[in-house]
Amino acid sequence: MSNFIVKKVAVLGAGVMGAQIAAHCVNVGIPVVLFDLPTTSNDGKTVNKNAIALKAIENLKKLKPSPLGLPSSADLIIAANYEDHLPLLGDCDLIIEAIAERMDWKHALYEKVAPFIPAHAIFATNTSGLSIGELSKGFSGDLKQRFCGVHFFNPPRYMHLLELIPTEDTSPEVLDALETFMTTSMGKGVVRAKDTPNFIGNRVGVFSILAVFQEAKKFGLGFDEVDAITGSKLGRAKSATFRTSDVVGLDTMAHVIKTMENSLQGDSFSAIFKTPEVVSQLIAKGALGQKTKAGFYRKDGKNVLVLDASTGEYKPSTATMEPIIERILKKPITERLALLRETDEPQAQFLWAIYRDIFHYCAIHLGEIAQSAREIDFAMRWGYGWNLGPFEDWQAAGVTQVANWIKEDIDAGKTLSKEPLPAWLFSGPVAEKQAFHTPEGSWSASENKYV
Repeated sequence: MSNFIVKKVAVLGAGVMGAQIAAHCVNVGIPVVLFDLPTTSNDGKTVNKNAIALKAIENLKKLKPSPLGLPSSADLIIAANYEDHLPLLGDCDLIIEAIAERMDWKHALYEKVAPFIPAHAIFATNTSGLSIGELSKGFSGDLKQRFCGVHFFNPPRYMHLLELIPTEDTSPEVLDALETFMTTSMGKGVVRAKDTPNFIGNRVGVFSILAVFQEAKKFGLGFDEVDAITGSKLGRAKSATFRTSDVVGLDTMAHVIKTMENSLQGDSFSAIFKTPEVVSQLIAKGALGQKTKAGFYRKDGKNVLVLDASTGEYKPSTATMEPIIERILKKPITERLALLRETDEPQAQFLWAIYRDIFHYCAIHLGEIAQSAREIDFAMRWGYGWNLGPFEDWQAAGVTQVANWIKEDIDAGKTLSKEPLPAWLFSGPVAEKQAFHTPEGSWSASENKYV
């Protein structure tokens, strides 16, 4: 597909993600046909059957931050419905399905649209965690080769990360063509993920959030105190951990956690793959984060209040980073990790623990979820706003030194899993080169070489 050119896109599903994917396409000048269910009338009155898609297009002009570069770009989106307009798919080069995360609903839609997908088009699903291989079942061989996952991070206009997930049948040429389009035309940072639950970004990113919950509870840190020490001074997103959760939406986060809980029961870290009780309580109250104006944080006029986990009430947010932690975080990472590990201060012990947890998790699961360390590092940079990925930090701190510290903590029962680190950390090319990333490539645990 070396001559693959996208002149028109179809998006199936005019929900929040579908509409915003459509918006990002028209931002770069590519017309879109936005499909949704036909609207029907129960009282015999004439209705516009495209009402759902039309409303979604109008809503794009009101959202903040705006998914549209120019409000007038919305005119490039054509509203359509599955009953009357499926022949319009014949003019589309890329078709992206973005309906609700229900395998049965997606299969029913695929059965309906498959006869109208032109022979040259790529068909992709924007699922955030369902198996791409399972979704492709029932397709003809030719369509199977042109089907893959294309996971945009939300909001699509602003989040750089895009994950491409092939099935066993996806043509390599299709992946190459789609990656070229997404990087050069859509401006995305693309990583290729294996077809495992939650792929790479959310698999590692949500694990890191759940680890923060565990360690914060262990060391007695409040939500605002955690955010004071896990933000930009740690080299991560300014919104840190719990503010980020509020922005994403606690219901959305709970959905991703549920996927991990249901699909990864054999994972040695599975004990923490459950929605934290405080999150369940907030969801039950309708406090879903920023979109409901209350979550871990709530604004009271000009004041920001934070949830007190012990009382369930909000209080003024006053937590800060301890001066000693501020000094430690200015040190090179080798010295930084050593000082955090050795300092008998809850904030220091907490920070060492979350570094250790993410290193431990990524080392064990590298071969399962990604071709190499590169994909994990880029996913955390582009999807979660980290300055450096976990393997980049680890390499800078000393591969064997950090591995030995983690091993000591595993042996002492301090880690979230008892599973030992992989042998390749202690002998072989990674140990010899003291590197996950080299001029020859990045370490692939599945292939046992740099790729």
